[in-house]
Formats: sequence, structure tokens, C-alpha cells
Amino acid sequence: MTPMVAFLPFLAPAALLGAAYVARKDPGMRPRRALAFAGIASLVALAAALACAVVLVILGPLTSPLVGAGGIGLSVRLDALSVTMLALVATVGAVVIRFSTTYLDGDARQGVFMGRLCLTLAAVMLLVTSGNTVQLAFAWIATSLALHGLLVFYADRRRAVIAARKKFIAARLGDLLLIGALVPLTLAFATTDIATILGEAARMEAAPAGVGVAAVLIALAALVKSAAFPTHGWLPEVMDTPTPVSALLHAGIINAGGFLAIRFADVLMLFTPSLHLLAIVGGFTALFGAVVMLTQTSVKVSLAWSTVAQMGFMLLQCGLGLFALATLHLVAHSLYKAHAFLSAGSAAETVGETRALARLSPAPGRIALAGGLALTVAVALSLAFSALLLGLFADTAAGTAAASPQAIALGAILVFGLTLMLVHAGPQDAEAATGDTAATPPLPLGRLLAVSAAVTLAYLALHALAQTLYAGVLPPPPAADAAGIAVMLLAVVSFGVVTLFQMVEPARAASPSWRAARVHLANGLYVNTLFNRLAGAYTAPGHSKA
Repeated sequence: MTPMVAFLPFLAPAALLGAAYVARKDPGMRPRRALAFAGIASLVALAAALACAVVLVILGPLTSPLVGAGGIGLSVRLDALSVTMLALVATVGAVVIRFSTTYLDGDARQGVFMGRLCLTLAAVMLLVTSGNTVQLAFAWIATSLALHGLLVFYADRRRAVIAARKKFIAARLGDLLLIGALVPLTLAFATTDIATILGEAARMEAAPAGVGVAAVLIALAALVKSAAFPTHGWLPEVMDTPTPVSALLHAGIINAGGFLAIRFADVLMLFTPSLHLLAIVGGFTALFGAVVMLTQTSVKVSLAWSTVAQMGFMLLQCGLGLFALATLHLVAHSLYKAHAFLSAGSAAETVGETRALARLSPAPGRIALAGGLALTVAVALSLAFSALLLGLFADTAAGTAAASPQAIALGAILVFGLTLMLVHAGPQDAEAATGDTAATPPLPLGRLLAVSAAVTLAYLALHALAQTLYAGVLPPPPAADAAGIAVMLLAVVSFGVVTLFQMVEPARAASPSWRAARVHLANGLYVNTLFNRLAGAYTAPGHSKA
């Protein structure tokens, strides 16, 4: 590998670090040099990410020489996962920097904000392209510290400071867990090179001494970094930061936990209890976030709870061993959430339309019939398209992965989502349900069936595509043992119960018991209270720490 190719990935964070330095020298209102350099740096980073993708296609996966000694220094790992993440961060970063140029126009500290933004993006890029465990740990910590500067950009907003303080506490816990995992992992494999560690782990059948503990600590670090229950409390409370920060946080930085689990998938596979931990906690977080999201009145807070649920679902996918599908989910969610936060006004209209559609729910006596019909149709579609896809990919690794019990369990959860869609949007008497003659008419049954078929086929096709794309980088799902089957059954049953709750809820919205429950759910069942005490949220403003 030539030196130019070896140092190509460093071009992206280096350009952004340069822009951050320029912004530090030009911190005021409408800083021309800072804005110009930030815009150019974002385009350079995006071009570098695309160039890395070309290098990967031509040369295949590779690790750059270490710039340092004794396994400590800078190195880059280029494979399908790191290039995907680098391209994702560069794309979102370019959009957020461009948006911030207009959004903060006239702010007295716009230059300071752009500098902190570029610094944060550079840290994330160093994280996702890390070639050794030491760089990974330093970039992991640097990303959190740089983000903290953005979260407290408006230091006079008490709620922003409290949320940032809670994030700081959770991040330090995540730092300790990651370091506690990487030290025994590095010692067990006698190297800091991530590619070597993963290669040797993929060839092993059992975890050597210390690796099992490292796998559990990696899983815990991923859960904490992704704001999984019960460390989720800070995420819905960082809404007092500028909108570009929310977009960057929810569309990129919050994915660091999922990236960690996916990057060390081969290590986690050596100790299946670490996978079960991810599946149980991630699945519960997904359900918890989805239910609480229904009770929120603020669009941005509702989007934040949606992120909690989506991160939990991604970790559930990791826990089931569907790492390739989790990577695809990570990318799709990031792009969607960046768009949602940067177009919050349009998001408000979309949420309003969605809630209006939910109010067209059938009367209580028709829920069972509609749900049964929808479930029957969704299952039939799923089985039909599963048979079709498995027939096309029968002799491939993608076909084997798509036929795994883990994929079938996740497909069943998809069926519940289709069921809910058919119940809420299916044929019904809108005027009778709402008393509103101007109510939006429901979609025709034929169109609903076509949408269901398309969604089911897309899920199965994308699963096979992701498995093919990341073959050789990410392991296939493991053979399901008794504990794994129990976890899968628990996940499917839990999502089924929540789907039933979401079907019944609109018809019971006016009942006293649901109104009382709604208050508790809107407050996240108060699990965040202890965290608030640790962060000093109940201290008088005059005595609080900055």
C-alpha cells in the first residue's frame, strides 16, 4: 500500500480539524473565514470518504501502517463497515455544516459553534476508521467531550446544562466500560490491531481467558453509549441545544454504541451471553421508547424518544446476531433522523397527520376483526415472499442468513408493524369513527396490500443484500441455542403485546385509567428521577454548577 493511499482516510478528519482551528481564530458573528473553511472541509471530507470507497473496491479491506510505536498511535482500518460509516458521517456532516451557516446567522458566537461542530465531526471520523484499540478509546472519549461543548453552547439555558451534565455522567461510565473491555482484549490477543483481533476471534470456537468479560463490557459500553434503558434519560432532554446539534447527535453520534457492537461482532460471538444482554436490554428499550413516544406533545421530544426506540431496536438486531441488518438500519435511521430534525416544521405537520390518521381507529368491537384480518394478510405475504427470496438465494450465505431463526423472529416483529399499519389505515367508516365528515379517507385495501407486500419484500431483500455486502467483515447469525431461542420468543411476544396495545389505545384514550397511565408514561415512568438527582437537576439555580 502506497503512503498516499495509507493516509487518504486521515484527510477527512484533518480537514475538519483545520477548519476548527480557523474557527477558533474567528469566533464572532458571521465569521467569513470560519464559515468558508468549514464548508470546504466538509466537502473535502466527503470526497475523501468516496475515494476510500473506491480504494476498498480496488484493493479490498486493508489496515494502514501505524503512525506511532508499541501499538500506540494512529492507524486506519478500511473495510465495508468503516467506509460505510465514514461516508455516512461525512454526508450528514456536510449537510449539518451547510444548514448551520444559515441557522446561526447573526449569532454572536457563530464561529465558536462552527469550530466545535468541525471538531466533533473529526473525532467521530477518527472513531469509525480506527485501526487499533488505543485510537478507538481516545476517539471514543474525544467524541463525547467535543459533543459536550456543543450541548452547553447556550450555557445560560439551565435545562441544556442539566441534560449535558447527565450525558457527561453516562459518557464517563461508557468510557470506563470501553477501557475495561479493550485492556483484557488487547492482552488476550497480544496486539492493539483491530483487524488482527477480529481475524483471530473469527477463527476461534470458544472465548479465551478474559475475552468473555471483555465481550460483556463491550455490550454494556454499547448500551450506555446508545442511551439504552436505564441510561436513556438525557437524550430526550437535549432539546435546548441548536437544531444542528440535535441532528448531528441523533443522526450520528448516538450510533457510536451500535457501531462498537458491530465492529466487535466476532468478539461478541465468542460469548453468547453478551449477545443475549444486548437483545434483552435493547428490545426492552425499543418497546419502552415506542410507548413513551406516543404520549409526547413536542415534536422534537417525540423524535428523541423515537431515537431511543430505534437505538434499542438496532441493539436488539445486534443481540440476535443480525449485524449486517443492524448496519443497514443504522444508516437508514441516521439519514431519516437528520432530515427529520433539520425540517422540524415539516415533521410537525407529518406527526399531526399521523396522529389524525390514528384517530380513525375502528370502534372497540371491530378491533379484533381488523387486527385478525391484518395479521392474516401480513403473515401470508411474509411467508410468500420468504419462500420466493429463499428460493432465489437458497445456495448462498445470504439465503442461509435470511432463513435463520433470528431473521424469522425479526420478520415476525415486522409483521406486527404491518398489522398496526393495516388496522389504522385500512377500510373503515371515518365519519362514524370521528364524527368528522371532512376526515381524511382511508387508503383502499388493494393499495394497503401492495404497500405491505413491498415492505415485506424490501425487508427480506435488504437483509440478503446486507449479508452479501458485509460478508467477510461481519459474521453470519450464530446457531440458536436454548437461551437464544428463549430471548427471541420473549422479543416476539413482547412486540406482539405492544402492537395490540397500540391498536386498542385510540379507542380507550378517553378512559380515566388510560389518562392516568398516560401521565406516568409521558414522564418515562420516572426512572429518570435518580439520574436527575445525580446531575443536580433539583438544585436551586443559584447553587447549581455550570
